[in-house]
Amino acid sequence: MPSALDISSFPQMNRGYNATFKPGRMTIGLIAPLEAYYFDELPTMERHIERIKLAEALGFSAVWLRDIPFNVSSFGDAGQMFDPFVYLGALAMCTDRIALGIASVVLPLRHPAHVAKAAASADVLSGGRVLLGVASGDRPEEYPALNMDYPERGARFRDSIEYMRATFGHEPQFENAQGKLNGHLDMVPKPICGRIPMLITGGSQQTPEWGAEHGDGWMTYPRNADVQARKIAEYRQRVTDTGGLDKPVMQSLYVDVMENPNAPPRPIALGFQAGTTFLLEYLREMQSLGVNHVALNLRNNNRDIDETLKRIADELLPEFSE
Repeated sequence: MPSALDISSFPQMNRGYNATFKPGRMTIGLIAPLEAYYFDELPTMERHIERIKLAEALGFSAVWLRDIPFNVSSFGDAGQMFDPFVYLGALAMCTDRIALGIASVVLPLRHPAHVAKAAASADVLSGGRVLLGVASGDRPEEYPALNMDYPERGARFRDSIEYMRATFGHEPQFENAQGKLNGHLDMVPKPICGRIPMLITGGSQQTPEWGAEHGDGWMTYPRNADVQARKIAEYRQRVTDTGGLDKPVMQSLYVDVMENPNAPPRPIALGFQAGTTFLLEYLREMQSLGVNHVALNLRNNNRDIDETLKRIADELLPEFSE
């Protein structure tokens, strides 16, 4: 049963946001690349477009890209390697329904004018399907490579959010540390619904109150169910305190789906190895706690990826469809 925390309405935004986030319900998405690869390996990116088209056909609600400017070997994950905004443009042209997200844009490492322009362009090209997770970044090595100050990333993050939202208006007058918009120039194109949905990732060096007020939702990671329930309840109370509508919560989850549907769970980093029976129970529990979207990462999966996508679609997605 849906949690009592989830009975209000979410804001109506673009097609991607409205289809992915529904009060009291959960949808299932995927994190690219849709392939398995080991720590510190580069993915092959073979059949990557074909697999995303398969995911759309199977009914997954969203595909999420990573923003990783440099492959930091100690971190061990280069993501899908392609620049996420270039990739969004490619996916906009070869898909029709699936939401196209970035989890997450490292705002302090990009000028917000470039982020706003790229995101709005992809949103228009996709017919309003772009979702932005936004983050302050967790790879300190990237900051000196771009001559950026790591300790100042929290302030740059806040300024970037405010600057981007200003550019979505008509000939805005706005000024902060990121630049001055004098009211006589305009950023085009405009997003389909007048703004790009932006979900705050973790804390992003902000107070919880700031995140609840300024984000269009919250993106977090797996936790013990009791802790996750408390964190979600606290987030939604802060959203309530702002006086606006409720906002969605999403989380990532690494999974290795076993051939035996009844295989018991075994922990892996930020997720687990298990059969589909346990995975379904877990997702049901997360929905009951108020999680509105789970993005599955198949990087550690030991079975064929196409077959795993089809199994999840056949055995799990019907539970979470309308």
